[in-house]
Amino acid sequence: MLTQVRSLARLPAPPDARPATAWDYAFVAAVAVMAVVEATLLRPGLEQRWLSLAAFLVWLPTLLVRRTKPIATVTVFAAVMFVPVVVAFETSGRPPDDLHTGVVALLIPYSITRWETGLGVVRGLFLFLLVASSSLLWEGTPTEDRIGGSAVIAAAAAIGIAARTRSMLHTRQLDVVRQQERERLARDLHDTVAHHLTAIAISAQAGLAVADTRPEAARDALRRIDEEATRTLAETRKVVRMLRTDDEVAERPLDDLAGLASQTGAGPRVEVDVADGLDGLSPTVAAAVQRIAQEAVANSRRHADGATRVQVRVRRQHDDVELEVTDDGHPAARTGQGFGIVGMTERAVLLGGSLEAGPAPGGGWRVAATLPAEEPR
Repeated sequence: MLTQVRSLARLPAPPDARPATAWDYAFVAAVAVMAVVEATLLRPGLEQRWLSLAAFLVWLPTLLVRRTKPIATVTVFAAVMFVPVVVAFETSGRPPDDLHTGVVALLIPYSITRWETGLGVVRGLFLFLLVASSSLLWEGTPTEDRIGGSAVIAAAAAIGIAARTRSMLHTRQLDVVRQQERERLARDLHDTVAHHLTAIAISAQAGLAVADTRPEAARDALRRIDEEATRTLAETRKVVRMLRTDDEVAERPLDDLAGLASQTGAGPRVEVDVADGLDGLSPTVAAAVQRIAQEAVANSRRHADGATRVQVRVRRQHDDVELEVTDDGHPAARTGQGFGIVGMTERAVLLGGSLEAGPAPGGGWRVAATLPAEEPR
């Protein structure tokens, strides 16, 4: 039990907390207006209504940092909510009535369990429950309402835990995808190139050692280097073929892209446009372009709602190769955070390039990758 408590206390904060957006500011502003309307027009007979309204408007803006600093939100909430209670008891002997708009305080236990560290979860829930339980007890709330209120608070915290768990699982899956892509590239490189390069290095060292005294031995070393380099090139092409397709190696590095084109059958029509001037691409870069295009087209076929056409364009711009895959579907239901996007991005980054995926300016979905024409050295 003690070990589990220590593990909970060491739990780090999730990495996906984002700052407040324009929607958050609009939400806080709208709730503030509702609170003013409630206190002034809808419920003018509230006990200590101005005190309750003032306290509410003080802690309400802290909801803007509920993701990045949830412990700050609950600390301000707890400190502010005790002030009107003390003042009300001193002046009238009765606790102030709560605003119905105060239901937004349920975002606090959710935010604590969703974005706080393990130790922060314990501290934050303690503060919030201290305020909530005091309110339920001092206001003479019926027992069934106390039970119901406690259940609602527990449900808000549980939803935060569920969302946190789902986010952690998703993050781990993304890490697995990235690691698998790295391992695959590393394995392909090691199994087909590394041992040949080692043999070339040894032969070169041997040739240098005997170049002055035994020229014929140096020529033999150069011959072995030539043989190993030829084998390395052949093995590299074999790996590229395995990464790209099961067919024979194309005469041009990107000829296999033509196989993605389709004019009939189920799904959107796929059009492929490969510009000239791409014959000298590095085999590894050509394979990456092929794999990214395949994945992007597959994503469009699976996820592009209402798409009728997918366009694949490959161009060379100076020292880079630019790949663009677009479709004319509806992007509303697509987030760009799928595992396919992660794998494509990881492959592009490993080769010194970049990849972007998201809604296209004119509608539809767009995947754009920029890769160096030559492998980074």
